[in-house]
Amino acid sequence: MILRSKLIYLIGGIVLAIGASCPFSVSQSPTLPGPAVLPVVAPVVECSTLAAVDISAAVGSPTHITYAAPVPDGKPAPYCKVLGYVDPQVKFEIRLPLTNWTQRFVQTGCGGLCGVLGIHLGNDDECLPEQNGELALTSTDMGHSGGMDGKFGENDYQLRIDFAYRGVHVTTIAAKALIEKYYGQKPKYSYFAGCSDGGREALMEAQRYPTDFNGITAGAPAMNFTTQNSFYHAWNALKNTGADGKPILTADKLPILHRAALQACDAADGLKDGLISEPLSCAFDPAVTECKAGQDHSTCLTAAQVQVAENIYAGAQDSEGDKFVLSGPLLGSELAWAGVYIPRGGEGEDHVMSPMISTGTLKYLAYEENPPADYTLADLKFTKPSFAATTKLHFLYDATDPDLSAFASNGGKLILWHGLADPHISPLNTIAYYTALEQIMGKSSVIKFARLYLFPGGYHCAGGEGPFNFDLLSAIMAWVERSDAPYALVASHKPETGRGGPPPPGGMPPMAPGGPRPGMQRMGPPPETDAPSSGNADRRRPVFPYPLTTKYVGAGSIDDAKNFLAGDPQPVAANRLNWLGSSFYSAHYEQWCTANGSTMTCKSPE
Repeated sequence: MILRSKLIYLIGGIVLAIGASCPFSVSQSPTLPGPAVLPVVAPVVECSTLAAVDISAAVGSPTHITYAAPVPDGKPAPYCKVLGYVDPQVKFEIRLPLTNWTQRFVQTGCGGLCGVLGIHLGNDDECLPEQNGELALTSTDMGHSGGMDGKFGENDYQLRIDFAYRGVHVTTIAAKALIEKYYGQKPKYSYFAGCSDGGREALMEAQRYPTDFNGITAGAPAMNFTTQNSFYHAWNALKNTGADGKPILTADKLPILHRAALQACDAADGLKDGLISEPLSCAFDPAVTECKAGQDHSTCLTAAQVQVAENIYAGAQDSEGDKFVLSGPLLGSELAWAGVYIPRGGEGEDHVMSPMISTGTLKYLAYEENPPADYTLADLKFTKPSFAATTKLHFLYDATDPDLSAFASNGGKLILWHGLADPHISPLNTIAYYTALEQIMGKSSVIKFARLYLFPGGYHCAGGEGPFNFDLLSAIMAWVERSDAPYALVASHKPETGRGGPPPPGGMPPMAPGGPRPGMQRMGPPPETDAPSSGNADRRRPVFPYPLTTKYVGAGSIDDAKNFLAGDPQPVAANRLNWLGSSFYSAHYEQWCTANGSTMTCKSPE
């Protein structure tokens, strides 16, 4: 039964009146604005001339342009491609539209330990300005080449600093300088979009360089870098390694564990739909999957495998139960463990991410003085002294400062987002950061510039069993350019990915020119109109700003977003956010560093 009253909920002093007399609708009012309509600005110089410009003074460091040439068959539209680097070796690529630049600049982040140069917008490629090729785009390798081994930081602290925070910033300054040279003006609006380490990069920009960007979207941010890439991944890898060096729990057993978790927790939100939408409100005991006498072992877990699952859910901690991470992965993420810390099909350790990234971080990045060359994960101690030593460079790598007053006062807007079934980074990290924002700045201040969205069944940055395709770039543009704050985001799931399969190349269907942006809704009651066509999506759901939940109205298809409305707020209890690194979410802990080879000098801001 649908209540005929309104749910009045106060978020930070702003009242959201959610009409409970009608279900949420995914369609938009014809008058609801999207991003601002901005005039096209043409280049004032030829693309190739950019190869000869010197922007070193603007960047503040020697900057070298190594390539500048038009790409006439560029996608989605022709662009001027510029390659270069900032000393010592922060490489960047910039794409400048040849004919239809609408004064917007977007920088994208990268994941893992970076080391790769590439521009990736992810879901945001459904944004109309992006589809039309209107955006100046850039990205960086953050000052080094390579994968997950972290070896770039072995003997060079400058490369560590560039990875930590400098590489993204100098790329931003270089891109803006080249935009001004090419078009004769600076960008009117600047945006950053990143997920995983890209989410950490996004928050680092808001915290250290609050005037670089007008709008930032930070997904699944690896903000607690010093613990995430050490204790979190090392714990999961070690707990799944037997005395014989072989994995204990393998991918073929994960569906069994996942089905049991669904059986226990799927209906916790009042709707049985194959998703665990409220994983923190359900208790699940993996022991229910343990093999009984005479049971076919292909249909159950051994006692040792059950113990591994319990350890992974619990997260890294010491013998007294003190936590080195906020939590392990949440319930519902089990299928996504494969390839991260659980081998696929019995493959060896080399084919699993966790031991690789944690070993590289611990050997070459985590400590002021690197451990011996023969260091292995087994040498990491899960003790409080080890925690203190491993997180000593928190002031360099982590992005957990909750005082964003400078960013907010500059008009900056921030959208945080996280898939609840993320196997790499627990969503509790992002919830803890948003909670710290409210505690430091006050709820009434935070709601004016920041939102957090949690997506049930969403994996790490993309993919998963739940609807996890959406367009955030349009949302952040509308907020920055028209002061149109986001409320409900509509996410879709596409069947070609397979529930739990790889992410699709795009998200929401494209917008018609001048029309409303999909997936967004104003504050207040939604209009009573039918949902637009969702293309080949097999499920669409609204997601409301944390701590609001999403509730089924009790009638109609559970795959249609119009049959859902905002439910009661369910903020995470404060005691769930306690861990040994709770103090990391404090204001102005950052230090600014300079390097000379294998030495580094750091100081706090004045």
